[in-house]
Amino acid sequence: MRLFVALDIDEAIQQRLDDYVRTLLPRFPGVRFVRSSNYHITLQFLGEVPKAEAVREHLRQVHLPAFELSVCGVGFFPDARAPRIFWAGIEAPPLAALARSVGQSLEALGFAQESEFHPHLTLARHGSGRPRPVRGERPPDAFAQLARHVASSPAPEFGTMTAREFFLYESRLSSSGALYCKLEGFELAG
Repeated sequence: MRLFVALDIDEAIQQRLDDYVRTLLPRFPGVRFVRSSNYHITLQFLGEVPKAEAVREHLRQVHLPAFELSVCGVGFFPDARAPRIFWAGIEAPPLAALARSVGQSLEALGFAQESEFHPHLTLARHGSGRPRPVRGERPPDAFAQLARHVASSPAPEFGTMTAREFFLYESRLSSSGALYCKLEGFELAG
């Protein structure tokens, strides 16, 4: 099974993101936007894992307090000149500590910690969605047009929430895209 660890976002923020994306859809029909039901903040991608129980046990050892986070601004990976992923930004200093704690808890199972943590919510992706293109792959014109539009628009604000729980997810691939299924939630203290 294909697993990752992530934070969910509040319904109100999800709705604001959805409203924002809906304003972009008719202007940029060539951009492949993510379904709003798939919005999440990835803490660590694990990939193919034969059994989830050991992962669950290690994640139960993560004990950090709940914290506030804000979803604001938008941007591109790797950058606006060669856009491959369109994202909404996350501001939450404690989020890096949570990602680090999740990574440390899973190191004993052979999962490498991510070298750099860039908290974001993916709103759209091009091609494989990898930050770097494969040789010869270029972003579609619609993605470049979206980057120009974003550069000339004010930075959107989507809201603030309290992160109280993170989740172990399974990603099931289908012909209509990935379906994310929660396997277990892990509460943050306080």
